[in-house]
Amino acid sequence: MIFAVPPTTSYILWIGNTTVLRAIPTGEGVILPGQTTYDGRMRPIPLGAKGTFTLRVTPAHLANQFKDAMLPPVFATPMMILAMENAALNAIRGYLDPGESAVGSAVDVRHLAATPVGHEVTAEAEVTRVDGRRVAFNISARDEIEEIGRGTHERVVVDLRRLDERLSRKSKSNTSGG
Repeated sequence: MIFAVPPTTSYILWIGNTTVLRAIPTGEGVILPGQTTYDGRMRPIPLGAKGTFTLRVTPAHLANQFKDAMLPPVFATPMMILAMENAALNAIRGYLDPGESAVGSAVDVRHLAATPVGHEVTAEAEVTRVDGRRVAFNISARDEIEEIGRGTHERVVVDLRRLDERLSRKSKSNTSGG
């Protein structure tokens, strides 16, 4: 249960039998009772939140199709990272409010084993750290036989309205020759 508090105080969050006390810096926090729009604050994301993402490897996912014909016909590393990033997003999706999303900001992954077309790949992500709007994850992927990748990932919770405004300004500056 989360209690609504002013944005410069603390809140207590109970996750199972664990009590977490956290200060809410200005600019983040929780949606207060009675609010109907996003105000730049975010809901807390619990450590240990998990998500998965599964896909069946098709020819379009293979390194020799996706990147370069000289590569072997195996699941491409960028496609494995895509699955891992989607698992991370799925881990926190339920903690995002309307008007929020979470964009990838860092990936550190090792691709450990090859996977041929036709196999199912399942990626998993677990929240390991929340620092303001930055959320860190342990990520892994496996096919039906073995673990194929492992690493860490970071996402940043963003206000979509503010992001759209920044992108609009950037687009305008690019079209004006800047």
